[in-house]
Amino acid sequence: MRILFITSNRIGDAVLSNGVLQSMLEQYPGARVTVVAGGAATSLYEAVPGLEEIISLKKQKHHIHWLKLWGKCFRRYWDVVVDMRRSGVSYFLLAGRRLIVPAKDEKLHRIVELSRMLENETTPSPVVWTDPLHDGRAFELVPTGSPVLAVGPAANWSGKQWPIDRFIALVEQLTGDGGILPGARLAILAAPQEREQILSLYSVLPQERVIDLVGQDLVTVAACLRRCDLFIGNDSGLMHLAAAAGTRTLGLFGPSPEWRYHPWGADCACVRTPEGYKEMTNHPEFDYSHGVTSYMESLTLETVVTAAEELYRRGMK
Repeated sequence: MRILFITSNRIGDAVLSNGVLQSMLEQYPGARVTVVAGGAATSLYEAVPGLEEIISLKKQKHHIHWLKLWGKCFRRYWDVVVDMRRSGVSYFLLAGRRLIVPAKDEKLHRIVELSRMLENETTPSPVVWTDPLHDGRAFELVPTGSPVLAVGPAANWSGKQWPIDRFIALVEQLTGDGGILPGARLAILAAPQEREQILSLYSVLPQERVIDLVGQDLVTVAACLRRCDLFIGNDSGLMHLAAAAGTRTLGLFGPSPEWRYHPWGADCACVRTPEGYKEMTNHPEFDYSHGVTSYMESLTLETVVTAAEELYRRGMK
């Protein structure tokens, strides 16, 4: 049995799609899997059960990348082709079964939308796969000891980033005396190119209490997140990765639709700015360009602290 899984270049979208692949793995035990992904998302699939190959898809002019992908895949017979990109390539491959992502429905959460691909009508909750190698590395990076607060203070667009000074104040309040995680360690997560913009966060706690996870591969990050007690971050791929890892996850939203992309799971929650998504993005001065000032200024520290406390204590007696 062979499965071809064509997924997103973006980490968040790729994580959200993983429940569909997990459903196929459960339906076809022992299947060999080829994953097609782009950019940073490729490292997300290093521990997929039955992994045969990861094909890194780099965008080229005139859609040449899709032609090259077809050239790599057309000689094989695929028992299942799952296409999260609606690429068209999947229609020109020999396949027993094709699952094509449905057209977008902006009223639905992405996970509910993806459930329409599956005939058994289950909701394909996001998953992330790790293995003993990555789990061992996570044990070294996040050793057993005091609790760990993980934060994702960056995002792929400056408009979605809660101000870094608020993250600093948040860490101080949650890990200080009277906080929900007194004396906790701090795990900092971001992409390598985002390190400079979050440098001030590294000095919020003594050095021995700071765990630097910036730039780690995604499977190791997921394994580390499983060892954390709470994750708080902007709407980003790391937020979805934390939720898929089973960590209590609080997502911070402003100029993105929380009803469509909130972190998915029983131990997840989100808060947003007082202004709604449509109110914000329909404003005549709203700007999607890079380098714009954060649209998250109106999300108060008190709101995030309260939400974090409620999430952390959820289910506790």
